[in-house]
Amino acid sequence: MDHRKISQEIVSALNLAIPPVALTFVDGQPEGIEIIEGEVPSFCAFWRLAETQVFYAPADKHYNCPIGAMVLGIDMPPEVQEELKTLVEKMCHSSYLCEDEPANIPTLSNQKGGVVYGPLKGFPIEPQLILMWLTPAQAMIFNEALGSCKWAESSQTMALGRPACTAIPTALNQSSFAQSLGCTGMRTFTEIGDDQILAILNFREADSFLENMKVTLAANKEMEKYYLGKKNEFAK
Repeated sequence: MDHRKISQEIVSALNLAIPPVALTFVDGQPEGIEIIEGEVPSFCAFWRLAETQVFYAPADKHYNCPIGAMVLGIDMPPEVQEELKTLVEKMCHSSYLCEDEPANIPTLSNQKGGVVYGPLKGFPIEPQLILMWLTPAQAMIFNEALGSCKWAESSQTMALGRPACTAIPTALNQSSFAQSLGCTGMRTFTEIGDDQILAILNFREADSFLENMKVTLAANKEMEKYYLGKKNEFAK
């Protein structure tokens, strides 16, 4: 697939302020992709760095974020496991999480050596997930194009809370997509605006998503025209 073309079409269709990024899980460092230098404080911090560069982050680069490492299913050394235990206890004691929640947080089970991150438009290998930042209005179009807004018994809208990174395993294991309203950690480390939410699309759905997007946008345009006409009737 033409990653640049897919990125351009998504940006154009949703009028994104920030172009989408991609990520894929790998067993080891791919040839020609450099390991990210320095340290970052969280899993989600990699997402913002990926807006401007392609890089490989081995498993140990995620140890600074015990919750993120847990969600990724990364094998953690004893000291990181202890930090995770302490952090989860703090979350529960502060009523950020209920006592029964940690055991039910979605995680990845197949451990990998690391993650390749980068802009979708220049992603050098096959992506697994597309990550984008959406306003509520854009999120509505995103959901409509994926059919998750249908009033049907089988419909299910994925609007997750904390931690935001659970959208990753959800989109890989449970659904073709996921959305998170954004946890406190995500907004702190990514510095993303309070007017935007996280959306994850499984890359295998990219083509059908874009096709459905055309229908969705046309339908919304038609209804907008109708609503504006109705509104104008009351402005006279």
